[in-house]
Amino acid sequence: MDIKSMKNYLYWLYCQFELVTCSYLMEPWEKLLFYTFNISMLVMVLYIAYIFVPVHISTAFHFFFHLFGNHQENTVSIVK
Repeated sequence: MDIKSMKNYLYWLYCQFELVTCSYLMEPWEKLLFYTFNISMLVMVLYIAYIFVPVHISTAFHFFFHLFGNHQENTVSIVK
């Protein structure tokens, strides 16, 4: 894929995005607010996924290891 066709494809994707979001009808200052809001939401979602998803995956692994009997023994023993 050459540079010109990649540029045309990216422009086509941008036009599709404007059609789907109806942002082609907005004034420039409205587009700026709209895109700023959307980009900030995307960044927050990616940050939250980066922080919380590994914790949930780790918890799920611990649960399934315990469920299948492969759990690690505690170093503290209970004496009766």
